[in-house]
Amino acid sequence: MIKTDWLCLSVAISALTASYAVPSSVSAQTETAIPTAVNNLQPRTENNRQIYDAAQFSRFNPRTALDIVNQVPGFIIDTGDDDARGLGQADENVLINGARIAGKNNDAFTVLGRISAANVLRVEIVDGATLSISGLSGQVLNLVTNSDESTGITGNFKWRPQWRRAGENWLAGEASISGKLFNGDFTIAVENDAFRNGAQGPERITNGSGDLLFMRDEVARTRGDVPSINASYSRTSAAGSVFNITGEYGLNRFSQRVDTLRTETGEADIIELFTGREQEWNAEFSADYEFALGGGRLKLIGLQRLEHSPTQDFFSRTFTDGVTPTFSSGFDRIVDEGESVLRAEYGWKTAGGTDWGFSLEGAYNFLESEAQLSGGALDNSNTKVEEKRAEFITTYGRSLSDKLTLQAALGGEYSEISQGDQSRSFVRPKGSVTLAWKPTDDFDLSFKLSREVDQLDFFDFVASVEVSNDVVNAGNPNLVPPQKWRAELEATKKLGAFGSATVTLFGEKISDIVDTVPTSPTTEARGNLDSADRYGLSLVSTLLLDPIGWQGAKIDIEAEAVKSSVRDPLTGRTRRIGQDDIYSYEITLRHDIPNTDWAWGAGIEDFDDVGNIRLDQIADFDTRAPYSWIFVEHKNIFGLTVNANLGNLFDRSDRFVRTAYGLLDENTGEFTRGRRDGPIGFIENRSRKFGLIYRLTVSGSF
Repeated sequence: MIKTDWLCLSVAISALTASYAVPSSVSAQTETAIPTAVNNLQPRTENNRQIYDAAQFSRFNPRTALDIVNQVPGFIIDTGDDDARGLGQADENVLINGARIAGKNNDAFTVLGRISAANVLRVEIVDGATLSISGLSGQVLNLVTNSDESTGITGNFKWRPQWRRAGENWLAGEASISGKLFNGDFTIAVENDAFRNGAQGPERITNGSGDLLFMRDEVARTRGDVPSINASYSRTSAAGSVFNITGEYGLNRFSQRVDTLRTETGEADIIELFTGREQEWNAEFSADYEFALGGGRLKLIGLQRLEHSPTQDFFSRTFTDGVTPTFSSGFDRIVDEGESVLRAEYGWKTAGGTDWGFSLEGAYNFLESEAQLSGGALDNSNTKVEEKRAEFITTYGRSLSDKLTLQAALGGEYSEISQGDQSRSFVRPKGSVTLAWKPTDDFDLSFKLSREVDQLDFFDFVASVEVSNDVVNAGNPNLVPPQKWRAELEATKKLGAFGSATVTLFGEKISDIVDTVPTSPTTEARGNLDSADRYGLSLVSTLLLDPIGWQGAKIDIEAEAVKSSVRDPLTGRTRRIGQDDIYSYEITLRHDIPNTDWAWGAGIEDFDDVGNIRLDQIADFDTRAPYSWIFVEHKNIFGLTVNANLGNLFDRSDRFVRTAYGLLDENTGEFTRGRRDGPIGFIENRSRKFGLIYRLTVSGSF
């Protein structure tokens, strides 16, 4: 397999070294703009907006709008809360022609990847509080595209094969085509986010004193195919009315297998097997219509989403002593989910440039579970959770001076959650106040204070089993939606020819936070704790190295550090919030060699988070080294961009440590579960390596 991997990489590099090259460029646009030096990544300022023309990114030979946005200095796409039900206020920091992206599956990465770079006029960076869109604050990117009918049919494609120790992946890729149809714009896209992953390594199981009990040698393999097809159509009438419609259908075919050889001194070997499968389909349909009404504009939005997810988990333990019978356990479940949303948004301006608006949203969501556990019944696993939710928000925005802008939103949310015969309703206030200050053209400061209502995970209402670890996750029908106060201060400084930097400070005061709580002296489930605190610091920066003489080189930095605290329901002591972030960072170097079609670069990233803190155990995933990579790219091989990437240079491995509390009888192997305030029963310490990863990305456009 290693020889095959090196051969694949050699083929990729050989293709890159083919010297056939045509000078790359971004297609000419039809808008008259202030002349900008090609390859100069310094924006110009107009109307308190930082503006980059599409031609400024020609050195990257972008194929799609996403390729352009990924190179905007000091900007990182934030898709907001991807798991939130309903549409709610805007929280994604990307707009297309001044409008938020419609739909749920269509996030910024997806939509930008389907827009041809040839259709991009410019990129604008603006503080969200200065826009007439409720919910936005801090740095927001507005992509302006070309609506000229002469652009005709355009298309993009990307093929992403990968080779690693676990196997070969030839099926990952995407393609889209866009054009004019019946005086409107259409896009059809297909994608398969395929993966073939795997790792292997030893696991040591020790008792509470650190003495070795037995060893496991494990080989894990996962594979998945996520094919989907998406079609969208938009049309703007002569009167300025805008109509959008989007439909998507997708599959998720996932499988996992872990083969384990368990060895113990003086005992016969044991063979363990875990398999997991999912055969999902999902569909989404959304439409919106915006038109002038009574001195303002009204936008009506409808969305329907459905998902069907059968899963099967199986675990067996085969004894080689010829006497002990095979043990096996299985957990099969079918989950159906649905979401129906209707939303209306109305906005208008009054004298003096004041923005007013309101939004009204109604949503119905459900999750229905049918489950079967081999060897016995599982309470609260065959159930249906339903939610009816309504939200009303009024917004107000105005300029307090040439440099200072205010945006305020005030409203509330009503929700009714039912499961079986139990039904509960909640009324929660929500809203925000945002101030955006721009004292100079190269400095922005934004402050936002918000009252937010988080949404519950319906899977926390439903019982499930991890058959490989014999862990039962009991459902809790008495969960309450968490609420929080959040304060955020964001400062962006343009560094002139050296790039840009954005620093964000945030703090949260959370009530009714969801964590693991006891439901009886021996059982536990997800439940509410009274309060928690969370605060952190993040940095997003691009350093352009041209001023120091390294032409065409830049460094991108993204880093975050988070601290949290909650009172443990078992010990009464303060600890971090379970499964919360601790830190993360990613640093990348890219050098586009001047006057050539070549580029190269490198990167490094790492993270750490809090383990899953249950009442009877703590399970923590982490890494033993950062993930790092190098790449070489040629931007025009027979009209294609080819990028060869070699990853995991520091031989990173995945580490898992599970500390289980209770009493372990080392003679019989029987384990009696206890609590974290008692003795340690055993510790599993696992390390799995996955070796070098070879990636090839071939992209093109027409």
